[in-house]
Amino acid sequence: MDWASLTAFVAVAEHGGFSAAAGQLHLTQPAISKRIALLEASLDARLFDRLGRQVLLTEAGRLLLPRAKQMLAEAEAARRAIDDLDQDIGGRLSLATSHHIGLHRLPPLLRRFSALHPRVALDLGFMDSEQAYARVLHGSAELALTTLGPTQAPLRSTPIWNDPLHVVVAPDHPLATRAKVGLADLAAHPAVLPDAVTFTHRIVADAFARRGLSLQLRMTTNYLETIKMLAAVGLAWTVLPRTMVDAQVRVLPVTGVKLSRQLGCTVHGGRTLSRAAQAFIELLKADAG
Repeated sequence: MDWASLTAFVAVAEHGGFSAAAGQLHLTQPAISKRIALLEASLDARLFDRLGRQVLLTEAGRLLLPRAKQMLAEAEAARRAIDDLDQDIGGRLSLATSHHIGLHRLPPLLRRFSALHPRVALDLGFMDSEQAYARVLHGSAELALTTLGPTQAPLRSTPIWNDPLHVVVAPDHPLATRAKVGLADLAAHPAVLPDAVTFTHRIVADAFARRGLSLQLRMTTNYLETIKMLAAVGLAWTVLPRTMVDAQVRVLPVTGVKLSRQLGCTVHGGRTLSRAAQAFIELLKADAG
């Protein structure tokens, strides 16, 4: 069965003839007859008895008519629902985000997105960047907002924010009053950094390794707020994004290196994004910088 044949069948049944159905559907009478013949062939049943100019439903036709009307109504409802997608965005958006982005970048974006698309139900999870990548890879999150590392298919990443990293210490740290600080100076003092598996740790460790230097790690933790506290009380030096630098710590003038990371969104290349996800990505791109 196809929609065109069902439509013709209902029109003939409701208008009592092929000519009237053809006029109602703006088709020729032979076109209506062909569609009915195709439907009868597919069902292997006669649907109309033709008694001169009179057209009557057979028993099979009477059985089919209410069901055909229901199927056509469902098809029209589905068409309207798909058309409505262009007018209104709803549904569920599963979003995985790192703690830093969730606290320092996301709040104004979530406020704007919710105002623009109030029918979207946000499912928001806070986790390490590496865990967020895994969520997208395995399909439990549609979109991840993280520090971007090397991305392999099927994942696709889009940079949104450039995030400079500053080396910071407590105001009373031995390096705090130095006019210039090199990586060798930092290597002589203990550091506190995110875990070794994180992208941020690799950025710092690679900068030292390129100069043949080793990090002297006092401890690692993935929570930047905790790292900032440990540096602010003088236990170690660390690196912090610009958004977290304040009077509690002092930025060191490190020469010969600029540390930076990219923050952005990651999606699964084999997944068709919902309109909610597409709208959120467009909002991210407008905020890029």
